[in-house]
Amino acid sequence: MMKKLSIILFSIAGVAVATGCSDIRREPGLIYMPDMAYSRAYETYVVRDTNYFTMDSANPHGKIFYNARPVAGTIMRGEDLTFTLPKDKAGDSTYYVASKQIQNPLTNPGAADLKEGERLYLINCAICHGSKLDGNGPLYKGGQGPFPSAPKNLVSDPYTVNMPPGQMYYSITYGKNLMGPYGSQLDHHQRWMVINYIKSKQAANAPKPASTSNTEPANADAGANANTSSTTSAGTSATK
Repeated sequence: MMKKLSIILFSIAGVAVATGCSDIRREPGLIYMPDMAYSRAYETYVVRDTNYFTMDSANPHGKIFYNARPVAGTIMRGEDLTFTLPKDKAGDSTYYVASKQIQNPLTNPGAADLKEGERLYLINCAICHGSKLDGNGPLYKGGQGPFPSAPKNLVSDPYTVNMPPGQMYYSITYGKNLMGPYGSQLDHHQRWMVINYIKSKQAANAPKPASTSNTEPANADAGANANTSSTTSAGTSATK
């Protein structure tokens, strides 16, 4: 009896092994957490289909919530504690205005820091603002690109030249007008490095102050000497 049972069990096991090793493709069974096994891919700079994605965390229709930002109330590792302002609600600019007071913690950047800031700028910002920071990137291309309006000129537009670093940081983090947010692409240190690079280019592009000429004082001294000589000569003649 035991021998027959063993033969039956071995036969079943052999069939299972042979079937499992077959080259015939079969559909898998139920997956406990399919989102973790098969992630939903998306393309950068492509508008997400609102039939599937939403940025509204309270969306009641079961869409996929995505904004690449840390969960509210949490602090990610390396978070910038010098900038704690949240994003303004639609139609408000309270925090945008307040961001003017935020100081850049990366003072006195060296050549290596500015070089890295330039690299990050070219990767993330030049597509719109241009490699020369003139607002003529590939997406605008002198009005021939897909963007209908020119991005801001970062080196000669008084609005951006006079913009405080903290306000630039706010715009990079949360986006502004047609500019999207880059808080998920650049960490806080990288954002300040990009700002330092932009400010360095603005300073290099600033008009040079007119140099003070020494012509007038020299002429004045010469005139004074001439008057003195004339007076002396006249006095001498009178004495004679």
